[in-house]
Amino acid sequence: MTSIVPRSSMFPDLIRLMETFPFTDRHMVRVEDYFDDGRYVVRAEMPGLDAEKDIEISVANGELTIAAQRSEEKHTKSHTEFHYGSYGRTVTLPKGADSDHIKAGYDAGILTVEVPIKKVPEARQVPVSTTKK
Repeated sequence: MTSIVPRSSMFPDLIRLMETFPFTDRHMVRVEDYFDDGRYVVRAEMPGLDAEKDIEISVANGELTIAAQRSEEKHTKSHTEFHYGSYGRTVTLPKGADSDHIKAGYDAGILTVEVPIKKVPEARQVPVSTTKK
């Protein structure tokens, strides 16, 4: 069963707004993420890249980072809406994420990263005893 991961941002369009400001050389990668059959899945729009040379995925401290580099072809142009340079996005992995068994694939400009989720023990009550004197 697939379920969409809810976003808790008060400003859902903030990411799109940040993409338009020139304060960083790194463009934001657009992603969607969801849970599906015991896996956390992150899909990223990354068209026009060579997956083996241009895309790097890393995991550290409970976070998954996707980074890429698109080089500009050298030719005369009068207008472009393509983004060149560095791309990146970091997402926090859910509890129980098995970072040792992450798989990634790239097809038709979409990067798909699958993270298996281990069963996380549910919270339990701990009885409190009193000592009588």
